[in-house]
Amino acid sequence: MQTGNNPAGDGHKAITALWQKNTPSAAAVTEFTTGRDREFDRLLAAHDVRGSLAHVHMLGTVGLLNTEETGQLTNALKTIFAEIEAGQFDIPDSAEDVHSYIEFLLTERLGDTGKKIHAARSRNDQVLVDLKLFLREEMELLVQEVLSLFTLLQEKSETHRNDLLPGYTHLQLAMPSSFGLWFGAYAESLADDMVILKATYDLINKNPLGSAAGYGASFPIDRSLTTRLLGFEYLHYNVVNAQMSRGKTERVTAMAMANIADTLARMSMDACLYMNQNFAFIRFPDELTTGSSIMPHKKNPDVFELVRAYCNRIKALPNEIMLMTTNLPSGYHRDLQLLKENLFPAINDLRRCMEMMRLMLADIQVRSNILEEEQYKYVFSVEAVNKLVLEGLSFRDAYRKVGADIEQGHYQYSTTLQHTHEGSIGNLCNAAIRAQMEKIVASFPFAEVKAALLALTA
Repeated sequence: MQTGNNPAGDGHKAITALWQKNTPSAAAVTEFTTGRDREFDRLLAAHDVRGSLAHVHMLGTVGLLNTEETGQLTNALKTIFAEIEAGQFDIPDSAEDVHSYIEFLLTERLGDTGKKIHAARSRNDQVLVDLKLFLREEMELLVQEVLSLFTLLQEKSETHRNDLLPGYTHLQLAMPSSFGLWFGAYAESLADDMVILKATYDLINKNPLGSAAGYGASFPIDRSLTTRLLGFEYLHYNVVNAQMSRGKTERVTAMAMANIADTLARMSMDACLYMNQNFAFIRFPDELTTGSSIMPHKKNPDVFELVRAYCNRIKALPNEIMLMTTNLPSGYHRDLQLLKENLFPAINDLRRCMEMMRLMLADIQVRSNILEEEQYKYVFSVEAVNKLVLEGLSFRDAYRKVGADIEQGHYQYSTTLQHTHEGSIGNLCNAAIRAQMEKIVASFPFAEVKAALLALTA
């Protein structure tokens, strides 16, 4: 690692890129290829240190570092980790990325010993490890957010289980529904989304370290050891496949996020409709709505509209990543660097959307006795048909009779409902849905992962 004067004048020594040989790159090339790496690499700094700690431990175990070197590198990395945790770490403009800068710090503090850390690995597998550790941690936060929103939706479902509202197909009056059914539907949708999130977590929870540039190393490294040290459940065995997981990792994460986003976007659309004065099914405290610059009566559902827009953008993310990685052959390609710019902000946006949904739904006000209004009388037409069927008429004849009664103005209906089967208005099955969610959440190995990572930095 070479140092010298920093032409950027940022108060740090110039830091040679990990790949630098004798001919420096043109400033325009360096700036273009670095892009926004430093910005997003700040999110990876702690993970980069964890990966390096596991790598150093392994190098010492297989004899590529002696005991003194292993101890010096471990202590220096733990010091850097403490600086990151304390908010005392930043990546200067003179550094290409977080990986270059941490290696620079080790060399600056330990001399030649710091230069030994990169044996048996490449920046390719280093980035992949950081990415997987980062996404694994972010997924735990997503799970917590989903579970919190799920719990609130189930509470609202129970509270409003007897508050009826019209159900719609084609945005036309259809059949009776209830707020218990409405809230409960989105709760179960989140439980379904969690299944996809768990499958994604399992795919991410595989260790690529040791795949190096994508073709392994001639050193006698122990990849199973770093797998255990970093709390990964599996090893990416084939080194070429390990590198090919870059791009796939981001894409499947985006798909899992897109499913959650779709649930939120659809519920937001419902909320916008139901707040409309022509529906007036729900309302919110004034402080949770916004007004108009010229219409003093307005109470706009801006939060739901923005949640809908953010989530629709997230739903486009898998396709963006798919297109950015289209036609890439095996091996590493710099195209993959840009995926962070699309994925990382979207993760934060999705969490914020769930936070805002909880804020709004915690104070939702539901209108009671909606279906007692005559304008909703036709939602009971199927009930009238079913009553005739229970009296012995065939369904098709009952259907024709009620249809004729409606056309001739003889339609008679009752608001009494007898929906008792599983998942209906009278039998929401919220406990069964909750049990499914709890089972899925319990299957995430969060405790084991935390224990492994804590042991690394203790």
